[in-house]
Amino acid sequence: MLKVKRVYDKKEVSDGKRILVDRLWPRGLRAEDAAVDEWLKELSPSDELRRWFNHDPEKWEEFRRRYRKELSSPEKQEILERIAKGAAHSDITLVYGARETEYNNARVLEEIINQAMKHRLAKTTR
Repeated sequence: MLKVKRVYDKKEVSDGKRILVDRLWPRGLRAEDAAVDEWLKELSPSDELRRWFNHDPEKWEEFRRRYRKELSSPEKQEILERIAKGAAHSDITLVYGARETEYNNARVLEEIINQAMKHRLAKTTR
């Protein structure tokens, strides 16, 4: 199962593996308090895209399009597929530092990984 939550939210047993998907370490948070199992900076948006977007809901659709394009490299697709495989068998939580809970890169990653999980499931049930 795949979940998304702020890294500042208290870790719960149901979180399973916690993966930080931001380029920058969350402000004011010590590593032990973050309870992050893996930090995948390479899945975060480029600095240019992140700064342009700035969590502006009016830029959301364009951000999603540009970010998906950035994630299209074989290396990043391999990482996303690994997460999808893991989430199909155990709990994984993508954690992020932004205050904005709807318009952030973790939500785009959630969409992509859920699509990959559905695709994998469809292939196994054929």
